[in-house]
Amino acid sequence: MTIKLKLELASGQSMKGAPLELLAKGVPIARAVVGELGNVVFDAKPRTGELAVRVDRSILRTG
Repeated sequence: MTIKLKLELASGQSMKGAPLELLAKGVPIARAVVGELGNVVFDAKPRTGELAVRVDRSILRTG
């Protein structure tokens, strides 16, 4: 299945290049990167149930 999203932040900032994860029951099932205009496309196996999207936390720096 293909899921297409367009992300727009209220602040007007761009999320271009941000890695995202598509989650099913809290487990990542697909990954994608935000495009220049905020477009994101996830490709995942068809399933039923709720899905969620989060920023891939591996980009966060600690220390």
